[in-house]
Formats: sequence, C-alpha cells, structure tokens
Amino acid sequence: MTVNQAEGRIADLRDRMRAFVDGEVIPAEKMLAGKDDASRETLDALRSRAKELGLWALGHPADVGGGGVPFLDFVYLNEIIGRSEFGQLAVGSVSMQDVIMLRKHGTEEQKARWIPPLVAGEFLPSVGLTEPDAAGSDPTMIEATAELDGDTWVVNGHKWFTTGVADAGYCSVFARTESDDVPRHSRISSILVPTDTPGFEIVRSIPTMGHDPSDHYEVRLTDVRVPATSLLGERGKGFAIAQDRLGPGRIFHCMRWLGQAQRAFELMCERANTRVAHGSLLAEKGEIQRYIAESAAEIHAHRLMTLDAARVLDSGEDARVQIGLIKFWGARMVHNVIDRAIQVHGALGLTGDTPLEEMYRHARYARIYDGPDEVHRMSTARRLLRDPQAAPWL
Repeated sequence: MTVNQAEGRIADLRDRMRAFVDGEVIPAEKMLAGKDDASRETLDALRSRAKELGLWALGHPADVGGGGVPFLDFVYLNEIIGRSEFGQLAVGSVSMQDVIMLRKHGTEEQKARWIPPLVAGEFLPSVGLTEPDAAGSDPTMIEATAELDGDTWVVNGHKWFTTGVADAGYCSVFARTESDDVPRHSRISSILVPTDTPGFEIVRSIPTMGHDPSDHYEVRLTDVRVPATSLLGERGKGFAIAQDRLGPGRIFHCMRWLGQAQRAFELMCERANTRVAHGSLLAEKGEIQRYIAESAAEIHAHRLMTLDAARVLDSGEDARVQIGLIKFWGARMVHNVIDRAIQVHGALGLTGDTPLEEMYRHARYARIYDGPDEVHRMSTARRLLRDPQAAPWL
C-alpha cells in the first residue's frame, strides 16, 4: 500500500482532526498556556468537544473505550495532532504509550485499574525514569531502589523530569531490584506507584526554557510501600519494558514534530509572500527561497522516513535502526524549519505575537527527551557497523 493510499483510507478522519486542531485548539493556545483554573476549564471544554466530534482517544483499542484506529493509521493522525503542543491533551492521545505498555505487560488487575481512567482522560500517565544524579541516556545507571519486604515493595529514589506527575494517577517508577552480580540490563524493574501513596513527594515543578511552572517535576520517594502486585511485567525486565514504551512513542513524537514543522513552514511562506524589504517581497529573494526549498525537502524526507519506521514496527519486525534514524533526524529537522521561520519573521519571530518562539523552545527539548541525539546516532551506527544489511533501504 502506498503512502497516498494509506492516507486516503483515513482522509475524512484527518480532515475532521485538522478542522478541530486548527479551528479550536490552536486559537485556545494562549489560554491553555496559563496553567491556572481558566486553563483547565478551557482544556476540559476542548476534551468534551473532541468526544462530541468523535475524535477522542482514537488510537486506543476499542475494547477499553478508545476509537480502535490501527497503529499505522493513527501515525498519520498524529501529524495533525502535533500542529499544536496541546493537541495530545485535547484529543486524549497523551496516554497511548502507557496504554500500550500496560496492555502488553500488565496483569489483568493492573489493566482493569489503570487503563479505563487513562483512556477516559480522568488523569494523566507519568513515568519515573530520569534521575538528577545518574545519566538519563543510560537507564542501566538508575539509582532508585525497590526492595521486596514480604508482600510489599519498598521504593526509595529521586526522580526528575517526571512529566505530568501532578495530574497523574500513578507513576511507573523504574528502580533497581536486582544485585550487581546480575547483568546490568536485567537489574531494573518497573513498579506502578499511585501518586497518593505516602512517601511519594512532588518536590517542585522544574523551570525549563522559559516555562515556570512547567510540566516537568522533581519527585522523591521515601520508603514508599506498595503491594508486590504493583510490579509491572517480569522482575528485572524494566529495561525491555521501557524500550517497548519508548519505541512507538518516538514515532509519535516524530510525527508530531512534522505537524510543528509544517505549521512553521506555512507561517514562513505567508510572511515571505506579504513582507516587503529592500524593494521587493521576501519571497523574491534567493536566500529566502533557499529556506523554503530546504525546509520542504527536510520535512518531506522526515515524513517518509517516519512512515517507513511505523510500517516496519507495525509489521512486527525490528525497527530499532529506523527509529534511531528518525529520532535524531527529526529533532534536527523541526529545529531547522522553525529557526528559518523565525528568521524570515525577523524581530516579530522573537515575540509572543506568533507561536514560533514557543515552538522553538519545544523544538530544543526534542534533541534530549526520549534519548539525546548523540546516543541515537551512536547506537544506530553500532547496529549498522555490525550488520550493514540492516540499513533501511536494503
């Protein structure tokens, strides 16, 4: 099936999503950024509207209250959702990675407890993976611990960049459960910790890139006690669980970055076609034309690469090379396109009068979260050096 055929299959759904995101979510962005009661009310209204329009939780399985849209089809929708940084929250797709993780690794009790409210949007998911005193790019260095005391896990640790935890029902805490004589990729387990458990403390919202408060939190766990049944998946398999969660998530990120880049591209073209400088439109100047052409090429290349990675993952094949490539390429692409759009806008691009300065800050995050560019380049290169036949064009 070609890209055009696949898009055509969900063309109506994409059109309806585009109308909602562009017509209702994007106009509400300044209000949503307030992070106050008015912001929450606006978001609640958008969520209700998404449900009314049949656009809520489309990628979640139908048997848990979602729209049942297949993975590959939802990848195309994510491109539209990504046009606004609030798109995920407005249409309920923000919990998809956790639902995928819980469906694959959770017990029946865990699925029944956590999946329905996640899909309904009653609370957000949260993952306690990154730590301030351990290199986040190497999860085998996690220092948080979980010790089994009879039928209870006792969890201690210090996490940060625990996104969305203030609005989460639980946190998937990744902690060391095995001794040092166990292979390092088998020492970590995932423990589901309700956020209202005694000893689970949200220390602060971490100021990041001009956002204060932000959605990233510092968390301390001090003798947090949860039932032994809170273990997600097998003991010592936390690293594999994390990778299962991050793989589809990276594809979703890359498609949302396309939405951001496409929006920036549209703004750049509009500015170039209306702004006069030095006797002619910016659109008539060779350097600006180079910006437009290079941006179009980078967006198109990234889109095709990401759709191919989604196809491989959806087929059940090993997609690590494809995902590694799109993660660092996409992070660079979205930064470059937004940067050029700001340049074409001149001083206006540095202000809050356009969405570009906010988009630029979020683009900078892209090179770090879910694995920094350097690690993705290194790990992908190592795989290709071991087996050049793993190159995605072969």
